[in-house]
Amino acid sequence: MRRLDREILALAVPALGALVAEPLFVLVDSAVVGHLGTAQLAGLSLASTLLVTLVGLCVFLAYATTAAVARRLGAGAEREALQSGIDGMWLALGLGVVLAAALYLAAPQAVSALGAEGAVAAHAVTYLRWSAPGLPGMLLVLAATGVLRGLQDTRTPLWVAAGGAIANAVGSVTLVYGVGMGIAGSALATTTAQLAMAVVLGAVVVTGARRRGASLRPHQAGIWANAVAGAPLFVRTASLRLAILLTVWVATGLGAVSLAGHQVVNSLWGLSAFALDALAIAAQALVGHGLGSGDLERVRGVLRRCLQWGVGAGAVMGVVLAAAGWWIAPLFSPDPDVRVAVALALGVTALFMPMAGWVFVLDGVLIGAGDGRFLAWAGMLTLVVYAPVALAVRAWAPDGAAGLAWLWAAFAGVFMLARAVTTGLRARGERWMVTGA
Repeated sequence: MRRLDREILALAVPALGALVAEPLFVLVDSAVVGHLGTAQLAGLSLASTLLVTLVGLCVFLAYATTAAVARRLGAGAEREALQSGIDGMWLALGLGVVLAAALYLAAPQAVSALGAEGAVAAHAVTYLRWSAPGLPGMLLVLAATGVLRGLQDTRTPLWVAAGGAIANAVGSVTLVYGVGMGIAGSALATTTAQLAMAVVLGAVVVTGARRRGASLRPHQAGIWANAVAGAPLFVRTASLRLAILLTVWVATGLGAVSLAGHQVVNSLWGLSAFALDALAIAAQALVGHGLGSGDLERVRGVLRRCLQWGVGAGAVMGVVLAAAGWWIAPLFSPDPDVRVAVALALGVTALFMPMAGWVFVLDGVLIGAGDGRFLAWAGMLTLVVYAPVALAVRAWAPDGAAGLAWLWAAFAGVFMLARAVTTGLRARGERWMVTGA
């Protein structure tokens, strides 16, 4: 047990640092932009939700690559493992260029579709258009990180992400206040940091591929194989992002205070989720490696222990969020109504953090096993369960703090419970435990 704990923590702790660095980008932007005004913060809420949704839909670039590389590594095929990773990075670059152009052109229509108007909409469009050039970098970071996780190297992404987070914080303050670019400066700082991170991580993977004899040229068959393997995870992620978009649409309908408060709560939820996801990353790599080598007993042991860690870590985070809510809120807004909304919604969210830890770990286990088809179907089912509850909140909940609290009770409670039930039932069986490379 102690040996397994050491293996889990050796992967999870560095992964935690790398994962937390990503939502820190959003938190820093929220803190910097929030002091420009409520309209700017509300605009950032819409823009960052759309941007994170777009990038999140492509998270299969990391997850599918992690599983594939880990399986091949477990089967002793190192060159094939790196070749799969290189092909995944080419896929990421191509997708990034296409999506950057689409985001720049469609930004006004996307913001309008979420119900924004006036100054809020203008700020959201500005942020999206200045962020668009960074999309290729963001997707390359996903793919390269997936390769390194599959190789059980979570330390390199940690150092790169930490450097990117620091550069983003310094750049955001400098461009927003020093240069006077406003919300556009915040977006430009993030874009620059993400592109720099992509260059560094890409160089690390390329060096490893050359050392193992893998080709650096794009292979159509390999790129297509990565796309096919990622398709079910794309559907699964789409269901999650649709739920998040539905949530921000409801927050928009509850008024500017609820929407601004939602940006802060959602940023802190993302920070907590990524922290818990570090255990899921460890589970992905260890489960993929165990299935590749055919060691089912080890796979079961990883499942049980990671779940125990996940629920315990979720409970600790819940206590921290509940206790710190009133102290955290003033960091993000001078508006007293927004502060009350943030503190109240964080208290509600904290109640469900242990369940969130369970859900994120099970997601990681099943992704590491390559069980994408089940996750796709389960994701759509949970969205169907959540949608009417979210619509009821929009129709009947009051504006302001109380409405935001009801919204987060629906998302963190009902939606996460549906995910916990579906993935928990799947993990009890053995159909997901397919061995071999």
